[in-house]
Amino acid sequence: MFMTLPQNFFNRPTLIVAKELLGKYIVRKIGKKEMALMITEVEAYDGLKDKASHASRGKTERNQVMFGEAGYFYVYFTYGMHWMLNVVTGLKNYPAAVLVRGTKEILGPARLTKFLKIDKKLNGKKAEPKTGLWFEDRGVKISDKQISRTPRVGVVYAGLIWSKKKYRFLLK
Repeated sequence: MFMTLPQNFFNRPTLIVAKELLGKYIVRKIGKKEMALMITEVEAYDGLKDKASHASRGKTERNQVMFGEAGYFYVYFTYGMHWMLNVVTGLKNYPAAVLVRGTKEILGPARLTKFLKIDKKLNGKKAEPKTGLWFEDRGVKISDKQISRTPRVGVVYAGLIWSKKKYRFLLK
């Protein structure tokens, strides 16, 4: 049986949520068409001290969703052409989120958002069926042995310490 991930799944420490999203499904419904893709790659962005996080310089109009309640989408535009999909994690007012980087079928965060037709309209929306985008547990069990942890992609700007943190989680 498929279970929509409840808000309290996301209302936990970011690194735990990131790891446990592996093997879960991102589900997109547009009209009568529904697609479900198994998540295989994510990155964690954890708090004001995380120099790779958009929240590291404080709250702005762009990143304010990160300071809100867990289980809401933070969708932003990057490189002038790509949308990125994140889900807010942890406690309210603690800016943290998990970037969904890839699925079994689609590798790369920009390809994923393009395929699922994700854009700014989903920014600030709750991850639930009535928004047309949500996460499900479909019973896939993932062991620690199946998970690789590596540094995040493209965050050299964050400095040596933060760019080397192993906050990227992948299924082997």
